[in-house]
Amino acid sequence: MRLILASASPRRLDLLARIGVTPDQVHPADIDESIPKDEVPRVHAERLASEKAAAVAACFPDDLVLAADTVVAVGRRILPKVEDEATLRKCMALLSGRRHRVLTGIALALPGGSMRNRLVETMIAIKRLSPEEIDFYASHGEWRGKAGGYALQGYGEVYVRHLAGSYSNVVGLPLTETRHLLKSAGYPLA
Repeated sequence: MRLILASASPRRLDLLARIGVTPDQVHPADIDESIPKDEVPRVHAERLASEKAAAVAACFPDDLVLAADTVVAVGRRILPKVEDEATLRKCMALLSGRRHRVLTGIALALPGGSMRNRLVETMIAIKRLSPEEIDFYASHGEWRGKAGGYALQGYGEVYVRHLAGSYSNVVGLPLTETRHLLKSAGYPLA
């Protein structure tokens, strides 16, 4: 049984390796990831994961296709994938001293067109950040391309005062739920 990963994320590849999974192919989905006006974070993460899996499954109808989408949310507000320092600073100011959620939608497209989905939510509290701490974090650049602008597996971990839920979810792929989805679809796992 072949497994196609519908993601270009090196973090997702690393996380899959932790559960003994090496995809047969990596084929990132090319879909519109814009956020409709009233779409809530939970629905957004689930929808994008499903759309990514469906788009790639159309190219690989006889294989398993795994897709995921991770969203950082403060209330109903979805934070962007950060590409510039000005956006990073806005996100860090918003997260400073507050709790937020990291939601990952996982979708597994099966041969024959059916799909299995999971949504995993982790709560995180960031300490109140000084301007110097934001400057320090900005200087490292690990925030580029990250939802909400921080990497829990890097320098961003220093600012987390509380985490409730899946650590691997925050990094980009909740391993327990992903393993369960793959195993239930008949993918060979130990």
